[in-house]
Amino acid sequence: MSPLEFYPWQRATAQRWLQQRERFAHAWLIHGLAGIGKTQFAKAGAAALLCEQPQSFLACGQCDACQWVQSGNHPDLRWVRPDAVAAIENPDDPTIDSKTPSKWLRVEQLRALTDWFNTATHRGGYRVAVLYPAEALNPVSSNALLKILEEPPTHTVFLLVADRYQQLLPTIISRCRRLPLSTPDHTTSLVWLQAQMVQTPEAWLAAAGGAPLAAYRLAQQMSKPYPDWLEQLQNTLLKGQEQAIIALASEIEKEPATQWLTVLQRWYVDLLLACYGQPVRYYPDLQVSTQQLSQRSHALRLQQQWKWLLTQKQHSEHPLNAKLWVHTALERVIHSFIH
Repeated sequence: MSPLEFYPWQRATAQRWLQQRERFAHAWLIHGLAGIGKTQFAKAGAAALLCEQPQSFLACGQCDACQWVQSGNHPDLRWVRPDAVAAIENPDDPTIDSKTPSKWLRVEQLRALTDWFNTATHRGGYRVAVLYPAEALNPVSSNALLKILEEPPTHTVFLLVADRYQQLLPTIISRCRRLPLSTPDHTTSLVWLQAQMVQTPEAWLAAAGGAPLAAYRLAQQMSKPYPDWLEQLQNTLLKGQEQAIIALASEIEKEPATQWLTVLQRWYVDLLLACYGQPVRYYPDLQVSTQQLSQRSHALRLQQQWKWLLTQKQHSEHPLNAKLWVHTALERVIHSFIH
């Protein structure tokens, strides 16, 4: 997607926001549900701020500034992101260490902006830095950013993008204007997914928690909206073969911790809903077996396991023993279904 464009569900919000262009805050914290297009919103917002002849407050796509943004060469624009993100976005960039790219925003990346701050803007307008994801700031780089935001350079706008902005330093949050982006409504998301040729978009959208971009990525990566091991886990529990689910550990270990923890957490939400006689939310294709399984536990145990999974996600980026972690999670799953 062009860095000049907003997703259709974000255009109206963008236009209201960019109406303030002449008295813009120096730092914005753009946040919301993962998978709704926040980074694209920030990039297109940067393009609009740099555009020399905006149309309805959005980038025109025709002026020199827009052409430079499109080609990635605008002198007044910087993407500040971890090397791991940059390697995915620009796999052919020889300046990125593709073997061990950092998942964190390094302090050197922020210090490197100093010379940029001290030069005049190219056309006398804004200078824009888009930083994403903001949760990738470590303690050292957080303090470096805080120093910049405490004494913001003139004509410079920072756009910080975050899924979970509460993880940031409170002092960073307090120095930004917050811009929450809402999740698009169900119909808008389905129409967009259908336009992307996604089959059975309802199921993919449910698995992604209502986030259309996350649903699209899932549909590109998987053959169905849930991993095979989850269906195997349910079937094994329904057969009363609880101890056999430990055999699934080797398959689950192959996935990033954030991924399998999210699947289990959402599955427990479905189990809790079924326990109270409600339709499941995330995996409707598994509704019948989920309802059957929910009768073999009770709400308190399901809720306790859901809370445990929630706390584990806070450690998902840390180098814990993956094998032990998965085994612990599966043993807790077994316990939640033993009377």
